[in-house]
Amino acid sequence: GFYGQCFGEDAVEVIKDSAPVDKRKLDPNKAYIQITFVEPYFDEYEMKDRVTYFEKNFNLCRFMYTTPFTMDGRPRGELSEQYKRNTILTTMHAFPYIKTRISVIQKEEFILTPIEVAIEDMQKKTQELTAATNQEPPDAKILQMVLQGSVGATVNQGPLEVAQVFLAEIPADPKLYRRHNKLRLCFKEFIMR
Repeated sequence: GFYGQCFGEDAVEVIKDSAPVDKRKLDPNKAYIQITFVEPYFDEYEMKDRVTYFEKNFNLCRFMYTTPFTMDGRPRGELSEQYKRNTILTTMHAFPYIKTRISVIQKEEFILTPIEVAIEDMQKKTQELTAATNQEPPDAKILQMVLQGSVGATVNQGPLEVAQVFLAEIPADPKLYRRHNKLRLCFKEFIMR
């Protein structure tokens, strides 16, 4: 709204998805704003020092957003062809800062293969389940919601679908053994929870 008032409503266009933008296809007479959701990104060693809620939301320089894609260009597809691009942005100063806009000084991208996406998804489901079962005092409604979302997933494919796609047979490529075993361990942990 602010930039629409500055430059005219028809001169400003909002790009709502987080997919990479081809600058050659953009109109040079328009201003483009790309909006996406980011979350704080921490390396594993940082998580030892950032224990409290305050520490996880203060002095933040690195943020991450994910973009799902398939090799044929569609954003979503079958489990076996669903890739994910994780983009990590590093800002010039740490948030919170005096200014609300800070320049991005570094951008890193790495791509997760379909089995890595499944591993990440199962780890996330296990963490949610662990948090719901260890909550003090116990909350049956939260636990029921987490169980429904984990076991009986109707919108996204649930754990049963993941197991059928990736664990039905041992992969022929020896390079995939480690990820295959990691996914098996994720399921073992999930079932234990």
